[in-house]
Amino acid sequence: MVKNRITDGKRIGQLFSSELTGQKRGPLSTVSVEDAEPDVEPTAEGAFAFRIVAAGETVGTVSVTDETARLALAAATAFESDRDDVTAEEGGRIVVAHSGAAVKTLVDVVAQSMQ
Repeated sequence: MVKNRITDGKRIGQLFSSELTGQKRGPLSTVSVEDAEPDVEPTAEGAFAFRIVAAGETVGTVSVTDETARLALAAATAFESDRDDVTAEEGGRIVVAHSGAAVKTLVDVVAQSMQ
């Protein structure tokens, strides 16, 4: 069991970026992270961290707060999760990761939004 849970928003955003760019198969094989701000300073409203692009189109943007990474999708998706560290806002258009472990769910959401 993991004793230390990653709850630093900037670090969660970095993990998400790494997971996205590490995908080499399936719908995420064409995804790229663009306009990344490596020195982003989290804000209460969410500071821009990077854009997610596929086939020349922006799929979503990621912003970070002190404790979360927020994925704002270009189009709403039917998002459901039984995890307590992932929440949705604005009808599923914004999906929020509250821990590093939640990054895998965000990757799944991006893949689902591209189908």
